Parts: sequence; C-alpha cells; structure tokens
Amino acid sequence: MSIELEHKQGLIAGDGCLPVKMAQYAKENGFDVVCISLSKENVHQLKKYCSKVYSCHPGEVNKIEKILTDEEIKQATFLGKVHKRVLLQIHKFDSRAVEILKSMKRLNDDEVMLLIVQEFESHGISVLDQTIFIKNLMIPAGVLGKHKPTKEQMEDVNYGFWLAKEMGKIDVGQSVVIKDKMVMAVEAIEGTDVCIKRGAKLAKKDAVVVKVSKPKQDKRFDIPAVGLRTLKTMKRYKANLLAVEANETIIVNQEEVIKYADNHDIVIMAV
Repeated sequence: MSIELEHKQGLIAGDGCLPVKMAQYAKENGFDVVCISLSKENVHQLKKYCSKVYSCHPGEVNKIEKILTDEEIKQATFLGKVHKRVLLQIHKFDSRAVEILKSMKRLNDDEVMLLIVQEFESHGISVLDQTIFIKNLMIPAGVLGKHKPTKEQMEDVNYGFWLAKEMGKIDVGQSVVIKDKMVMAVEAIEGTDVCIKRGAKLAKKDAVVVKVSKPKQDKRFDIPAVGLRTLKTMKRYKANLLAVEANETIIVNQEEVIKYADNHDIVIMAV
C-alpha cells in the first residue's frame, strides 16, 4: 500500500550515516526535512540537508513532541543508532518519558519503539517505514565482493542465520557470531559492534558474523544496517565473513564497504 507523503518531513536522527542519507535523498526529491538530532555525531552533516536541526536527548519526550507540533510535522522517520544504554540514564528522562517507561513490562526494543510510535500517533504524527527514502540501500542476494565463502563458512552462515532469526523472535538481538558451528556471541544490549568484538575475540580468528531482520520486522524501526564501522571492527578482531539478510538489510556507503572487504580478505554477502 502506497502512502501519500507530506512535503514537510520530520526526521528523528540517531548516530551514523543513515539519517544523513535520508535527509539528502529527501531534499534532492523536493522535500523539506526538519530534524530532531539525538546525537552530536552527525549534526554538522545533517545541517547540509535539513532546513532546521534541533538537538534533544532521547528522554526529552515532551520537548520532542512540542518541536514536532510547533513545526506542524505530520510524518516522521526514525533513523540512526540510539544506543540501548540510554535506557539506563533515567536521570536524563523527562516526566513523560519516565511515565512511558514505567508503563512497560519489559524494556526490549520492540516494546519501547511501539510505545513511542503510539505516543506520536496520539499527537497526529505518523511514523513512516524507515526505507521509504533509502530503498536504494537495500541489498539483494549474492556475494558482494571478490571473496567467496567456503563450504565450511556457509555451514556457519546457515547456522547463524537460523540462530539470529530465533533470537529475533524473542527480541533479543539481530546479530550472532559463529565459529566452527559454535556460538561465540549473541547480540544483546551492547549492539552489533561490541557483539562482534566479544565473539571474535573468543574465536581468535575466522569468525562468521550474521545479521538479520526480525521474523516480524516492523519497518518503522530497527531495520538491520551495517557499514564501514562494522567491517573495521571485524578486521580488528580477525572475523572474516559478514552475512546479512537479502532485501531486508541496509548497507551504508556500499562501494566503500565492498572495497574495504576486498582489500582486507573479508567475505561480504547477502542471503
């Protein structure tokens, strides 16, 4: 089902390149993007493509809602990494954020984001599919670089894919690290890069990293994404294969990522 897009779009931006890419593509296609930045990392880049950039802490729900209301935003997109550790910074949360958290039985990703979506909708703001403006970054099936997986690596990929999907069913994480059909690490609150570090250090070398979408992925949030930082973490800790789910995963700066994988003997593929 297609959606009629408003000329003025809201962007709730976390870390990384994805929010910048979304703002760039939206501006190039004639949209006016108003950004609420939850990170200091990419504010300078966002200002190139957004008509306005406001800075907020993720726990400042009242402030964020007031900005969106004052700017008359009817549609918004969440993009970029907001680290789960922010949930441990309760002293930085405003009264509305604390109220929302206290109403939850579990502070797992999906429950938190669904409540935020509902909160926005109660103020007349629709949260859009994260891929609407960046569909060109979704990866089709196949090996993306010059290095091909071995039979043994594919066995680890298949095992890791199954395991990551099982973890996704209970909303634990989207990434796993495998070595010789053994589980080295499963992503939890630490995030993908730290999961890779933890698992690859245990494996010593030649670990396989698999990242997938959740079985019932809500595309308004948490679309799996990897980028150059992921590859650099793998190289540092001697992991040598990255497998992502085809047509469900975003790779940021694809040419740069593939070139890096080729130059450092890392297999990169979508399955």
